[in-house]
This record gives sequence, structure tokens and C-alpha cells, in this order.
Amino acid sequence: MNYRILTSAARPLALGGLALAALTFPALAQETAEAAPEFATAADTAFIFNTLLFLIGGFLVMWMAAGFAMLEAGMVRTKNVSMQLLKNVVLYAIAGIMYWLIGYGLMYVDVSGYIGSFTSYSWPAAGTANEGDYSVASDWFFQMVFVATAASIVSGTLAERIKLWPFLAFVVVLTGFIYPIAGSWKWGGGWLDAMGFQDFAGSTLVHSVGGWAALAGAILLGARNGKFNSDGKVNPIPGSNMALATLGTFILWLGWFGFNGASQLAMGSNSDVSDISRIFANTNLAAAGGVVAALILTQILYKKVDITFVLNGALAGLVSITAEPLTPSPLMAIIIGAIGGIIVVFAVPMLDKLKIDDVVGAIPVHLIAGIWGTLAVPLTNSDASFGVQFIGIVAYAVFTLVASLIVWAILKATIGLRVSAEDEMNGLDLAEVGVEAYPEFIAVHGR
Repeated sequence: MNYRILTSAARPLALGGLALAALTFPALAQETAEAAPEFATAADTAFIFNTLLFLIGGFLVMWMAAGFAMLEAGMVRTKNVSMQLLKNVVLYAIAGIMYWLIGYGLMYVDVSGYIGSFTSYSWPAAGTANEGDYSVASDWFFQMVFVATAASIVSGTLAERIKLWPFLAFVVVLTGFIYPIAGSWKWGGGWLDAMGFQDFAGSTLVHSVGGWAALAGAILLGARNGKFNSDGKVNPIPGSNMALATLGTFILWLGWFGFNGASQLAMGSNSDVSDISRIFANTNLAAAGGVVAALILTQILYKKVDITFVLNGALAGLVSITAEPLTPSPLMAIIIGAIGGIIVVFAVPMLDKLKIDDVVGAIPVHLIAGIWGTLAVPLTNSDASFGVQFIGIVAYAVFTLVASLIVWAILKATIGLRVSAEDEMNGLDLAEVGVEAYPEFIAVHGR
């Protein structure tokens, strides 16, 4: 208040107001102090930030479901786009329900070494406090979105010739039983964890498990019609939309910061936040290394750059660093990712020679690069050994491949896996979904 501009008549009123304020201020201050909440303790602060890490990381990994959908929609032919989109939406929903119904219990509850408890999951009632170091529901959410990632890997490999319902039936088994049992061996404190097996965010537990399940399905399902000639010649089948595939890759790249970063599992201290930052940086550098390696190598081998190899090079770099994104130096992160990109360029034609039809290249990216990333952990992490890492890789390979082959074989013998030759020619959008993604385009250009 500027006292000088007040009129002489107003000055007594102003002085009286100031006096009243002086008399009442101590009482108001006391009431405010009594009403103010207590300051949060260090434990409360850690709880809040740990929970936020799970929630933010969880919705970033959930966003990867959109990335897989866009990537697959771009990599398949126009006549199969709706089918791929449908599978990715439904598999995410199934993963959530199955992981709540039985998966989380098998993976984390009373793990005896090889398997947990057959129980549905529940979290505390609304208004519950003192849940521990983080919200229980946030932990479940973060773990659940990883399950959907494993199922998405299978979807891309088997595209363009598998029936909808057998695929979804396999997803039920994968997300409810196969993945959780395998996950309990390390993340649930099972026998591999006791041995010292290291897999920070899931190069093997998530990506190779999904890759082995996809490989089993591809073997029993067979290749797309027209992919391989009887003389051994490979006929490339281009995807429909590289713009969608590129968008999907960038979405996956973004989601991977939640995938790897939130696997720190704590954000309540200075050192935790510093480690998360290092994980982000190394994750990004590994993806960049995969891109550049695939770019240069395809130019050398094929005289032209293949964008599908470059996109998968980025993803292979991300998968490779996932087993240990914290301890590598920046240069080592680039090298680990670059080797992942090189793996993709050589593994895709290798699968073609074996007549294994992988539509989106998921087996090279997730399975083979996942194995490489897991083997690379001891290069930078002194707590890991090559022997134990190898044992873990073999254990996951045998369990997942055998279990998946059994499930796929049962489905093939009962309801069948593959659509008819006519339906495959017409496209699964028409045969299995009934809604075509590009009806005007197909009407003009045909199938």
C-alpha cells in the first residue's frame, strides 16, 4: 500500500486497518500452522517417486503395443492390415486378463525355484497406505505390459497365414503360463536368479521367449504361399506401407525408455535417478548403433540401402542393450547395438535359406539379438559370468521352444492353424476380419 497517496480523510481508516491486521496476524498464523499438513518423510517421497517410475514406465511400454501394431501393419500386404491391427489390440487385452488371473502369481508369488503360485492377483483396497516401497498396483501394471510385448513378437512372425482364433488361444497360454513360469526363474527369485543369471530388462526373459514361441509357430505353420519356390529361390513379399513401419519403429524406440529405464525399479534416491539417466542414454546409443551398422552393411552387401533392415537394426540394437543397459560405457553401448544391427542383416537371409518365413523379421531382432545381448552382459557387468548366462539362454530356449511346439501342435491337430489357400490369396482382412483396411485401394488395384 502507498500511504502517501491516501487522502487525509482516508488515513485514519488505513491506520486502523493496519493496527487490526497487526493484532490478528499471530492468531491467523497459528491457525494456518495448525491446519498445514505434516511434511512428507523420506520414505513417503521414495514411495511416490518409485510408484511414478512404475506408472510412467508402464504406460511407455504399453505404448509399444501401438508401435508393434504400426510396424506390423506396414510390413504386411494391404489385404492383411486389419488382421494385424486386430491381433495386436486383442492380444494386449488377453495379456492383461491372463496376467491378473494367473500369470502374476506364477511369476512372483511364493516362487519355489521353478514356479510360483496358481492364484489370481489382487491389490489393496482404495485408500490403503503404507504398501511398502511402491504401490502394489503400479508394480502389477508395469510387469503386465511386458507380457504383452512377448505376445506381440509372435504376432508379426506368423502374419498373413494364421487363423485368428488359434493365434489368440496360443496367446492365452503364452501370457498366462509360459512367460510367467519362465519369468519366475529370474525375476521371481527362482533357480536362475540364485545362480547369478543377469537379465536387467528382458533380452532373454521377454524378447527371446517371444522369439522362441514365434519360431515354434513358424515351423509348424509353414511359409506363405509364393514365398519360396521349389528350386530354393526366395521371392520377396514387400510390405504395404513403410511410413507406418517407420512410425511403429519410432514408437517402439520411445517406449523402450520405459522398458529399460523403469527396470531400475526405484527412483527414490539421487543414485537411482542418475542410473535411470544412464540407462536412457545407453538405450538410445545402442539403437543408433544398430541403425548405422545396418545402414552401412546393406549398402555394402546389396549396393542399395534397405529401409526394412535399417528399421529392424534399430530394434535389434534396443533388444541387444536390454539385458544390461546400465553398466556399459557410451562407446560400448554403441558397439553392442551395432552388433545387433549386423545380426539382423545376416540372420534374415539365413532364415530364408532354412525356409522359415518371418514376415516382420522378429526372430532375428528379438530372438537372436536377444541371445547376443544376454551373452554380452559379462563384458561390462562383473557380477555376470559367461557360463551362467549361457545356461540361462539354453534353459529358456528349451522350455519355451518345447512348450510352444506342444501348444502349437495341439492347436494344429484340433482346430487347425492355417487359413485356406483361397483365403490367404484373398487376404485375411476379408476372410477372418470382414473389414478391409484399404477397401478403395483394393477395389481399384485388386489383390
